[in-house]
Amino acid sequence: MTVAQVGSVLGLVLLLAVFYDLFQSVILPRPAVNKVTAARIVLRPMWRLWRWVSQRSSRIDRSEGRLAAFAPIALLMLFFIWAAAAVVGYGLIIDGLADQFRPSPQDLATSIYISATTLVPLSYGDFVPEGGLARAVIIAESATGVGIAALVITLLFSLYESFRDREVMVVSLDALAGAPPSGVQILENAAKHGMRPELVETFDDWRGWAAMVLESHLAYPLLIYFRSSHDNEAWINSFGAVMDAAVLIISTVDDDSVGPAYLMLRVGNHLVEDFSWIFGLKGPEDGIVEHAEYQVAVERLMKAGYQVRDTEKGWKQFAELRSKYASPLNQMAHWLVVPPAEWIGDRSYIPHRAKRAPRSRPRKPAPAKSS
Repeated sequence: MTVAQVGSVLGLVLLLAVFYDLFQSVILPRPAVNKVTAARIVLRPMWRLWRWVSQRSSRIDRSEGRLAAFAPIALLMLFFIWAAAAVVGYGLIIDGLADQFRPSPQDLATSIYISATTLVPLSYGDFVPEGGLARAVIIAESATGVGIAALVITLLFSLYESFRDREVMVVSLDALAGAPPSGVQILENAAKHGMRPELVETFDDWRGWAAMVLESHLAYPLLIYFRSSHDNEAWINSFGAVMDAAVLIISTVDDDSVGPAYLMLRVGNHLVEDFSWIFGLKGPEDGIVEHAEYQVAVERLMKAGYQVRDTEKGWKQFAELRSKYASPLNQMAHWLVVPPAEWIGDRSYIPHRAKRAPRSRPRKPAPAKSS
């Protein structure tokens, strides 16, 4: 085989890889687990670098703005990679069929130029395919360009529709959970405003939300990098707050919403389990919340008017139930650099929590005066 023929074979292999990657990443409505795709190769290293650069700024608003720009830019980068790989693949094939074009392209760069103007398409007619195989390649590349454009438009609509559906529920939870959201505050506000029966509807709505996120975000993992456009909000925090409220209902307080809380917990754990599997989240099961923090939450719920059960048994059940999802959510919160919430994310500094007064150090006794 000649060098040009070997290049044509390599071009065909590259095109097959592009089509396979497009099928796995865009068309197939399920996660590509343990499969090599451009999204898996590009997104994580790109996010690490982007996150590091974005956090160099001392201003939170600038850092958040840069982090929010990552997902759209990464999406454009994926489109560019697919298009560029297709151009190079067809260019290698055209270079192997150079004698079937008039005038004949003199080098690989010219063949790639022919490929690029065909895929876009912006062909000026300066190179005309005369052989039957060359014409078939040009027609195939033109169809590929149209197909990629159609997939791009379809993917954009699908991503932003899923993002909108996710964020509508996140924003609507603010009135009940606060910003950043808190599971304890959900229960407090429900009791304060006479909305305890509404907890059933809240758990039902968020169970449907969890199922929607489970399907959409596993099929298109790029969605997890789309950040909320509102301050002190993140879908992970909102989901965690609803899960915490459900666990508190199940383990600690008497309320008629215990049934929907169980269902919410089951679907929520399913979401966390699949995300841990897809994104390789590992770590010991840990409820993370300390016993003293749980006691503070219990006191707040009692003050709000809830009937509290045995707190010692409640603490054990609370810690056991929360350990199923707390560690993966915390890992994702740190990975995505989301604003810290009460029990989720970076707990070393929580803006909405009052700072505790520093402990006074015991003074050293004054030295005895010599007589």
